Order: sequence, then C-alpha cells, then structure tokens
Amino acid sequence: MFLADLHVHSTYSDGQMSLPEIIDFYGSREFGCIAVTDHICEANTLLGQAAKYLEKTLTAESWPFYVEELKEQADRAWKQYQMLVLTGFELSKNSIYNHRSAHILGLDVTNFVPADGDALDLARQIRAQNGLAIAAHPVSTRRFEPQTFHLWNRREELSLEIDAWEVASGPYIFDEVLKSGLPMVASSDLHVPEQISAWKTVFECEKHPEAIKNAIRTQDISFRFYRDKAFPRKQRRPLEVPRHVSPF
Repeated sequence: MFLADLHVHSTYSDGQMSLPEIIDFYGSREFGCIAVTDHICEANTLLGQAAKYLEKTLTAESWPFYVEELKEQADRAWKQYQMLVLTGFELSKNSIYNHRSAHILGLDVTNFVPADGDALDLARQIRAQNGLAIAAHPVSTRRFEPQTFHLWNRREELSLEIDAWEVASGPYIFDEVLKSGLPMVASSDLHVPEQISAWKTVFECEKHPEAIKNAIRTQDISFRFYRDKAFPRKQRRPLEVPRHVSPF
C-alpha cells in the first residue's frame, strides 16, 4: 500500500519548487508515486500569452527539456526513494468566465499536446498516447479563485473520454463528484510546500505506470487525508464518508 499525489507543479510552470526539490520533498515523506503535471496554457488567448510571457507554462520548445529532466529525476527518485514519478501536464483552458474554463491532466504522457482546441479532442489526444485524462478540480474548489466548470457541465458527453475526475483538490472533498458515480482520484494540486496536507489517492498495486493506470481505470483505489507535521492544515470532511474514503 502506498500514497500517491497525481497533481504536482514545479518551477517549469507556476510551482514554487524545482524538480529536484519536489523529488526530495515527496521521497523523504515516503510517497510511493507522484505525477508532475505542469501547466500547458492555450497559445491563442490573451491569458495564455500572458502565461507564456511570465514563464508560467510549458511550451512546445520547453517540453523536451522538461521531459529530459523529469526522466533524470525519476531515475533518481526510484534509486534513492523507491518512488515512481510519472510525466504529466495540465492542459489549462483559462477564461474570465468560469463555465468556459477547463483543466485536464494528462498522466504518463510522452508527447506535447497544445491546450488550444475542444476538451473532447484534448482528452482523446492524451488517451491516444496511452495516458490517462483526468478532469482537474471540475466543480467549485471552495476557495476564492477562478473556477473551471466546463468539463463538469459536459460530464455526460465526456464520460467515455475522461478516465477519472478529481474528487478532491487539496483539503476539500467535492461532494458533487463523490456522489456522481464517476471514476475518481484525489490529489493536492500542489504549488507550494504547505499544500502537501491534503487528500491523496491510496494504491495497493505494483509501482509501475501500467499498474497505476489500471488501478485508476478499475477504481481499485481509496482516498486518505494526509496531514504533514511540518505543514498542518485543517481537513475539510465530506458530508458523507463512503467506504473507500478514509476520514483520517
């Protein structure tokens, strides 16, 4: 049994920690798997162009360097900590309108995918390279920040192309997702170290990308709130706690 955090950001986009720092941060806490999922913002929108100017997004040019460094750090993570590291990204379609915004995680991916385009096509491009397409924080995050409701509003249409939906982002369980019957994962959406105290996904499978992906597809997983002693954070309990969600 091991803990995984499948939504983590580095300095390649808007995270505070470098890739080596992330590896040591999670490895020293005995996590079994993480996915680094830096943002790929749209190139053809004002917000996307601003993210590129501020160096808060991966681009087609920076992608090879990102993948190369991730591979080097993944090798070190396994040798030093027995921790699996998955290459990922977060396709970020941002708008001033919440209902138009959508973020899609791609897990265990190798090829760059531009964020411009329809969400259905983006999910299919992720899955075409045997990656997992995950709907990131698809409902209200319970925080004062821009929201991403587009995927949730299209959940019936997208249900066959999205492999799982985040049931938690940080300390909050999303009751709408919890009760939906859709496949789920829970992650930190970590940008800064103190966000480590959050809901996580628990696996009982082999530490191998295919085993991880299969466990998510079959929902042979559970969820647990991870409270870090160095960064205490109040847990937001769900209204109802089903069998596969541990409140502790």
